[in-house]
Amino acid sequence: MPPIRIAVVGLGKIARDQHLPAIASNDDFQLAAVVDPAASGVEGVPRFDSLDALFRNGPAVDAVVLCTPPQVRYTLARQALKNNVHVFLEKPPGATLAEVAALAQRADASGLTLFAGWHSRYAAGVEPARAWLAGRKIESVSISWREDVRVWHPGQEWIWEAGGLGVFDPGINALSIATYILPRAFILRSATLSIPANRAAPIAADLQFIDGDGVPMSMDLDWRQTGPQSWDIVVETDQGRLALAKGGAVLTLPGQEVGGEDREYAGMYSRFAALVRSRGSDVDTAPLRLVADAFLLGRREITEAFYWGG
Repeated sequence: MPPIRIAVVGLGKIARDQHLPAIASNDDFQLAAVVDPAASGVEGVPRFDSLDALFRNGPAVDAVVLCTPPQVRYTLARQALKNNVHVFLEKPPGATLAEVAALAQRADASGLTLFAGWHSRYAAGVEPARAWLAGRKIESVSISWREDVRVWHPGQEWIWEAGGLGVFDPGINALSIATYILPRAFILRSATLSIPANRAAPIAADLQFIDGDGVPMSMDLDWRQTGPQSWDIVVETDQGRLALAKGGAVLTLPGQEVGGEDREYAGMYSRFAALVRSRGSDVDTAPLRLVADAFLLGRREITEAFYWGG
């Protein structure tokens, strides 16, 4: 079959570090164009300032991947679907649940693919963790997701604005894993959101959940961690402890450790290609729904102002 002609919209850090290499290594795709009004382009690939310009004057494309901040994704995705183009949404899939639902409805009505990509679900330890937990009684779950915002999002103001999610931008990765590997759905019972005095989004959060059987689950998020970074999930069961470390890349089970190469974005593009070929969609909003619940239910506390210079 001919390759899927894809355009990358938004040439920021995640697009250059992950999306462009994943596209280049997958024979199902051909990078047909890039769209960004400010960033330099990709050698040998036409660049456009907007989707309007691409659809009006550019080469034909079959799909777009939206690597923009979430606040503008709905408008771009809707425009792509109106032009009969499949859409891959970076995480989170949108700024609100309602807009993602509207996009899913439009894609379904048009026979087009809409894919909400949760890259952490494709980490090496996640699928075997899900399989191991399926037959076990879960007693408790704890998540610690702590990193340095200055390292991972240097100078990115949009993450501190309404819709940018703040510390939930990385935290939603942990929720994407937990909602996938745990055999029962869980709900938020309480949350404390620590918000810098000069920002609109939290820099840290403490959350408490329970599942349908009352099993407790705690989640600690913090963007102020320096030195070694922590992306850990620990599940206590009746048959021992499961631990996922390094964002799901390393799985430790009783008596064994499971690891593998980093294929998160390669895995997402394999999934997207299969969806496009079959004109199916995959739009799981469970992680975003839990983040929305944190903003609805969370108690807000104001903490010290945040400045990029420290």
